[in-house]
Amino acid sequence: EPSNTSDDRSTDASDASDHAFAGVIVALGASAGGLDALDRFFASLPPIHDTAFVVVQHLAPEHKTMMDSLLARHTEMTVLVASDGVQLESGHVYVIPPGTTMTVLHGRLRLVPRPTTGVTMPIDAFFESLALEAPQRAIGIVLSGTGSDGTRGVTALDEAGAWVMAQDPRSASFDGMPRNA
Repeated sequence: EPSNTSDDRSTDASDASDHAFAGVIVALGASAGGLDALDRFFASLPPIHDTAFVVVQHLAPEHKTMMDSLLARHTEMTVLVASDGVQLESGHVYVIPPGTTMTVLHGRLRLVPRPTTGVTMPIDAFFESLALEAPQRAIGIVLSGTGSDGTRGVTALDEAGAWVMAQDPRSASFDGMPRNA
């Protein structure tokens, strides 16, 4: 008589590839002046139910982010501050918490503390991880900001076959990041 206690590992929840997010991932990078651009972006978009949105912004590490509540005013999608290991879900907007660098691996957001010294490029870090994770399902968008964060990331996404876009520098409050991208 067959046993009902088979050791079937095919349903093991630890197999990340079986549970990876299969939808489109739109990553938005912004810095100075980015709140206005993000507000306008989400206000112009109906809820998209097969897409996860990830907002990577330069934030002062000592300040609590209010980006989730600010963006929630402009979209019907669920807006959350990202936490380490959270599984991406369609129709959700994830916001980077302050003091962290964020990447994506197997459909989950990974957070590590941002170094306390040196220059950090959180947009590049996320875009580059997205280029490895899901280039055929990725869109990278660089919005208003100063400096060059996002430039290496859009190059990696483009070379991997993803879609990349930059805000028209003439409409950006600060045109450095879109111009460099």
